[in-house]
Parts: sequence; structure tokens; C-alpha cells
Amino acid sequence: MELSQVETFMAVATFGGFHRAAEALHISQPAVSARIKALEESLGVSLFTRSRGGLVVSDAGRTFRPHAEELLRTAALARQAVHAAQPASGTPLQIAAALSISVYFLPDVLKRFQKAHPAVIISIRPGHSKEVLEMVLNEEAEIGLARSLQHPEVETISLREDPLLLIAHPRRGPAHTLRATLEKVASWPLIFYDHGSSDWTLTHSLFRRAGLMPNVALEVDSIETAKRMVERGLGLSFLPQLAVGRELRMHKLTTVKLLDAEPLQRSLDVIHPRRRPLRPEARVFLQMVKDAAAEVPFGSHASRKPKS
Repeated sequence: MELSQVETFMAVATFGGFHRAAEALHISQPAVSARIKALEESLGVSLFTRSRGGLVVSDAGRTFRPHAEELLRTAALARQAVHAAQPASGTPLQIAAALSISVYFLPDVLKRFQKAHPAVIISIRPGHSKEVLEMVLNEEAEIGLARSLQHPEVETISLREDPLLLIAHPRRGPAHTLRATLEKVASWPLIFYDHGSSDWTLTHSLFRRAGLMPNVALEVDSIETAKRMVERGLGLSFLPQLAVGRELRMHKLTTVKLLDAEPLQRSLDVIHPRRRPLRPEARVFLQMVKDAAAEVPFGSHASRKPKS
């Protein structure tokens, strides 16, 4: 059993086919097939079966998958151990992050890190989630921070949930209820942001699946702009909990619960490459990110009742 075979198994299991796995691993489809065949021969089982819906992981594959994850994780830790004693290179620490994470989460982490390691220069590179993944895969960043990222070549650590919440002003605008149907929400003036982003796609898909056409009052450039528009009573918006936690706790904004739709769940993830060991300063930064995510309330204790 070779690590490349295990990595390929994880790619096929993640992407549901040999073609997409080959694209993700930057190898040919015959190479993917050969690696899976060799792995199956070494284990004496079939790891995948074909159905009407395409390629699916077999019972043996489902049994093997957590062990495959652990094998790749152990290999990454071994590389880390070998490089742990290497001196700091003096090269800036490159961090790729989704813009909203840079605005609402990273400042406190950076303050802690620079206080403990003032000599380390940090460069923050913004981008959408897919761009963050590409920067990490292309060695343009050591660590990536985005939402709901999975790829066989990176280690993904889900820090916590960061759902999209329907946000309204507690006293201005059309929403004077804390609960509403999706059909009712579709009739209210809605503010969308960052056309083409995963948030934009997720919120529009919510209405499309229900056969509804949302009342688009405004399309703006960023989460922060959308939030400011809601604060001025110009409409409602689906915003990340991370971005509105402070305003919810201070009762400047409130949430509207959807009665007939599932919450728009997403996870706040940090990623780093499995094959490329992290420098000591990058490992310290990663731990500070984990600690900060465990501490920040993200509005989870916010009351939905505005101040009288």
C-alpha cells in the first residue's frame, strides 16, 4: 500500500468519480484507475461499486475510509516532525482567507500572534473559498481560511458552524416578525451581495428550489455593505453569523427564522497541505486560529428581542 494510492482513494471517494479525482490530483485518469486497482489488489477487496447514479464507495471502502484519513494525517505529522527543528526562514507567513473571515475573525488572531511573535511578517491574501483552496494547492499560501472546503490534498479542520442567517432591523423595514415562511420572505425587499460567490449561489438556490423569485431590492459588493444597508432599514439579507454576531448581541439587528426551509449551514474551515510541512510559525498561527474559533461567540448567545 502506497500513500499515493491512499490519497487517490480519498480523491475518488470525495469527488465521486475517476475523472474529477484525476483533475484534482493533476494526474491522468488511467493513473487514477491504476492506483485504485493496485490498492484494491493489496487489500483484496473492491473499494467502489457502480450504480445508476455513478460510482459509489463500497461497504469495504466505507470501512477503509477513516483509516485512509488517519494514514494521510499520520504521514503529514511525520513530515511536520522531521521539519520541526528547522530554523525560521524569515519568509513572510502567507495566509489565504475569505474576505469576510479577514474582516470579522482574523484581526484578533493577528493581534495575538504578532504580540507573541513580533518578528514574523504575515501576508493576508483574500479570495473566495475556491480561490483560497487554489492558493494553498499552488503553494501561494501555507494556511487557508474559508468555508466548507474539502480536497484530498489538504487537511481540513472544521473550526465551527457559521450559518447564513436571515437578518433584519428590529424596528425598521418590512419585517416585524421573528418567524416567516420562505414565500413571505421572498416578497420582502432582499439585499444580496458578492454576485457569483458561494453565499450568493446558496441564497438564490434556496428560493429557486422552492419555485420562488426573490424580491431583489439591492445587489451590493460585500457582506459589510449588505449589513450596513440592513442597519438602515433598506431590506433584509442572509448574512454569515460571524459577520453579525456583535450586532445581534447588542440588539442592533435581529434574526428571522424560516418556518419551512432548512437553515443555510456552512462550516468555518482552516486548511493546510498534507504533503508540505508547516513551518513552526505556521503551526503556532494554526493553533491560535483554533483557540480563537473556540472562544468567539459568533452571536450564539444573542437574544432576538430588541431593547425596549
